[in-house]
Amino acid sequence: MPTIASPEGDGGASAPRRSGSFWGDVLRRVRRNPAAWIGAVVIAAFVLVAVLAPWLAPYPELATPGREYLRPTSLPGIGEIPGFPLGIDRFGGDVVSKLIWGAQASLIIGIASTFFGLVGGMVLGALAGAFGGWVDTIVMRVVDILLSVPHLLLAVSIAAVLGRTPLAIMIAIGVAQVPIFARLLRSSMLGQRGSDYVLAARTLGLGTGRITMSHLLPNSVGPVIVQATLTLATAVIDAAALSFLGLGGARPEAAEWGRMLTYAQFELAIAPSLAFLPGICIMITALGFTLLGEALREAMDPRTRKR
Repeated sequence: MPTIASPEGDGGASAPRRSGSFWGDVLRRVRRNPAAWIGAVVIAAFVLVAVLAPWLAPYPELATPGREYLRPTSLPGIGEIPGFPLGIDRFGGDVVSKLIWGAQASLIIGIASTFFGLVGGMVLGALAGAFGGWVDTIVMRVVDILLSVPHLLLAVSIAAVLGRTPLAIMIAIGVAQVPIFARLLRSSMLGQRGSDYVLAARTLGLGTGRITMSHLLPNSVGPVIVQATLTLATAVIDAAALSFLGLGGARPEAAEWGRMLTYAQFELAIAPSLAFLPGICIMITALGFTLLGEALREAMDPRTRKR
């Protein structure tokens, strides 16, 4: 586990300088990593497409401009109809527009669910790492219970209970991510509790709450932020999986990559591109977050920083 700040000498006086040097070193190492640049470019493109979807998409999200071209035994594919470069789906929707609007849906669900899991995990992890003792025992037993259920199965169960809505998917994915962040932050904080600057703060009479918020938490949150970047990739995949299982609750013609895969399976024989295109979008987006997250993790790893 990387130590974000390891002050020496007079208590916490040197903590800000060492912390700044650490993050500066991390940034320099990330800049030299080609994988980080590839991941950053992919993520930037994904975010831009999602944010600019109302202006980039040729048609509105629920529009079906190609209904007149639908046939019982065939669907126009890539380049077969002018104005629909990637063809149309079974509802008559433009595939290009659906992919663009699907990026927006995936971005919203991915960020919202990861934020929910991050906040919940940091609350539990901070309680366990700051107080220890019986508080740590209770929190970790709750986390162990959540971890005992497979990640996707837990998300499916929560989404099924809360209802078939996009909000239910966000909450389900977020709850499934809580144990990851809780255990990581707890471990990082426990590693910092014996540091000189923490002992100096206790000697000065600072309370547990102030030490946690002013010293322990800021110096332990780095690995959690890196994990959040990696978890965004998982959130995008989980969102597609839950939508594929029909737990999204939106209209059938709604643009979401997982939902597009759901209906594409019925047209694999006549229009395989309807399955390949959203699948490729999911894969590339998840790869971008993974590459950037791995680059950040390597840059913060003390074993590689000494090289």
